[in-house]
Amino acid sequence: MNRSAAFALGTVAGYLADARFADPRRGHPVAAFGTAAGRLERLLWRDRRAAGVLFTAACVGTVAAGTVLADRALGRSAVGRAALAATATWTVLGGTSLTREARTIGRSLQAADLDAARERLPHLCGRDPSTLDEQQIARAVVESVAENTADAVVNALCWGALAGAPGLLAFRAVNTLDAMVGHRSPRHHRFGWASARLDDVAGWPGARLTALLTVAAAPHPRTAWRVWRRDGSAHPSPNAGQAEAAFAGALGVRLGGTLTYGERVEHRPVLGAELRPVTVEDIERACVLSRRVGALALAVTVGSRALAGLLSGAPNCATSEATAPHLPPGANDVTKRGRS
Repeated sequence: MNRSAAFALGTVAGYLADARFADPRRGHPVAAFGTAAGRLERLLWRDRRAAGVLFTAACVGTVAAGTVLADRALGRSAVGRAALAATATWTVLGGTSLTREARTIGRSLQAADLDAARERLPHLCGRDPSTLDEQQIARAVVESVAENTADAVVNALCWGALAGAPGLLAFRAVNTLDAMVGHRSPRHHRFGWASARLDDVAGWPGARLTALLTVAAAPHPRTAWRVWRRDGSAHPSPNAGQAEAAFAGALGVRLGGTLTYGERVEHRPVLGAELRPVTVEDIERACVLSRRVGALALAVTVGSRALAGLLSGAPNCATSEATAPHLPPGANDVTKRGRS
């Protein structure tokens, strides 16, 4: 089994592990990384961009370098490489936990328990739920499902296809740092600049792939395509708007508008302005769409990685007699033994 095949097998196994077990409630590696990054932040923090660049480089570089060393230590072990890919994939994916949280809030809203829904919403997004009504909470959930389908599923798989297990874990490190210090609070406005910009760059390919796959999985692909292409770039985030606009069109609902994050209020453009408002029932529809997009992303990224492996290995599979150099009798056997 070659390297690409081992990685593909491990990625599928990791995806299935996330689907079956979701994230562990205790001892999650991402939580451990966040704890370590928090300690390093306290050590390195200065109200300067340069300090944030150093912090981001140290955190992401350590994760990437450590995974590269682990990968090399496995040598030619196909089983070891597949196990590393499976572990890395399960670690970084969050699709099952995402839809579980969304459905928990949806059930509270269906039971008319607004207080429970407000209490649970911070597990999914950073908005202030204290003044949100049922429709506003439902909209927040759908928007979070759309954005995190890109971040917690598709983008991770993209970077796995591009850079293997180091790409998977490095992307999750970047995304975690953005959540920790990438927001525009007084403390992190300068210090978190590097993490936020790196997350924008890292999230670019997966956000566009998420939108394309959402169109492919949509009940009405033409509406999804139209709203995505028209409204995707109107969002203040260069990446979140791609997924949210595509989800808006796919679900036939209106997203965006005024948002409250603590004392900060944002007035975002409306995505799919001609469509209807979100209802509680749309939470389940968004979750189903998210799982379909995730499955398509797995097929596309694993298939691309496997195909690239086959193409890159093709010239080494055989050497025709017509192009082989003319060697003395027995020399070819010596050459083969030397390469083994």
